[in-house]
Amino acid sequence: QVQLVESGGGSVQAGGSLRLSCAASGYTVSIYSMGWFRQAPEKEREGVAAIDYRGTTTYLDSVKGRFTISQDNGKDTVFLQMNSLKPEDTAMYYCAYNPWGRARLLRSDYNYWGQGTQVTVSS
Repeated sequence: QVQLVESGGGSVQAGGSLRLSCAASGYTVSIYSMGWFRQAPEKEREGVAAIDYRGTTTYLDSVKGRFTISQDNGKDTVFLQMNSLKPEDTAMYYCAYNPWGRARLLRSDYNYWGQGTQVTVSS
């Protein structure tokens, strides 16, 4: 089992920034990927960014150039730096862990999920 704990959500005005963190604990492995997904009310959960154990990253087109995913391997922690936030970025953000190592934005790839952290961007 892998436990994921997110932090860093909050409320900001459009154009502002937030940094999300996700700490993984439990039975983590050396070949993995971690991702950030988001779900707005009445919408499907969508992949935002992912990173694998080699540092390969993938982003949703609408966040490219604004969001950056990174990791601190020694601490099993992944970050999502979100800049130039827009009202349409408002959602619950979830961290996810995939013990098979491919940095993709497919929800079905990920076995473990955090509880989520709310991000609200006002115009």
